[in-house]
Amino acid sequence: MTPPFRVEHVGSFVRPEALLNAARARKAGQIDEAEFRSVQDAAIHDIVRFQESLGLPSVTDGEFRRRSWSAGFIDAVDGFGLRDGTLSFRDETKVIGIAASPYAKAPLKRRRRIVADDYRFLKSVVKKGVPKVTIAAPDVMHYFLGPKAFDAYPEREAFFADLAQIYRDEISELAAEGCTYLQLDDTAFAYLCDPKIREACRKNGDDPEKLPRIYAQTINRALEGRPAGMTITMHTCRGNFKSAWVAQGGYESVAEAMFSAAVDAFFMEFDSARAGTFEPLRALPKGKTVVLGLVTTKTGEMESRDELKKRIDEAAKFVPLENLCLSPQCGFSSTHHGNALTMDEQWRKLELVVGVAQDVWGSK
Repeated sequence: MTPPFRVEHVGSFVRPEALLNAARARKAGQIDEAEFRSVQDAAIHDIVRFQESLGLPSVTDGEFRRRSWSAGFIDAVDGFGLRDGTLSFRDETKVIGIAASPYAKAPLKRRRRIVADDYRFLKSVVKKGVPKVTIAAPDVMHYFLGPKAFDAYPEREAFFADLAQIYRDEISELAAEGCTYLQLDDTAFAYLCDPKIREACRKNGDDPEKLPRIYAQTINRALEGRPAGMTITMHTCRGNFKSAWVAQGGYESVAEAMFSAAVDAFFMEFDSARAGTFEPLRALPKGKTVVLGLVTTKTGEMESRDELKKRIDEAAKFVPLENLCLSPQCGFSSTHHGNALTMDEQWRKLELVVGVAQDVWGSK
């Protein structure tokens, strides 16, 4: 089986209560690292069985070893600090909060393997399906703070050069472990769809017209010399924290540049009107795949099976059906807090994705 598959998922899952309790106990010094890791191992074993029971062809560790989707990268690389960002999460009624963002306070150096050890354990417990690893995309380390993201470097290019080397080293070690499926999680492209955020970029001293192309080039540098036989995809996200988001706006302003990234497929959010229409998919290069994120992970409300099929048909007006797949729009728990839905609702959402994919394509 070669990914991406007709039915996909983004990667993170709602943390079980035992794992949350263990994380609190570890932070309080009530259990040691070995005890905490044992709880993580058990939770990953269970979430792998959960995915396999649904017949999902790709399997992740639920991101259960991370505080958040990007924390695994930041924790493994020396040189990062955190400072308040400028972007706020919001829902339909209010602003939820401001996200802290990484910056290079010292030259970046990979202190330990970022996800390769996680992959080794995941591979050891997967019985069916292809183990998938997720990692924050390199441009994420710049986007949130712009010119304030690289204090330790004289200019942006030197910062990007060190970042790219870190990714190349990690990808090489993933390949040595046998990894064949890697997903880059990216917020920069989708955030730059938002006119208000584009204006904020200008005020920060960046050019939102040029940034998407610069970010695609940064990703391509990180993937130079990529190993044969490894599928690399990119997931675009408009924010996912306790069911809140950051950005809105269609992909028109970033599609051409984003599609120049040297990945095999693009996981794209299309779960609400905030994501715009399918028309920007016209720019997708031949041979690339789009995974349509049509099922929201922000609420437990179930989508209509017929409506999902109708939306796939709409997308197929711009991309051949054989180049499309289906998934939820994001992970169910991009941070340890999780989104506003239950484990049962998470299960039913994924069952829906599996069923619709089988109806449309006849296979997974």
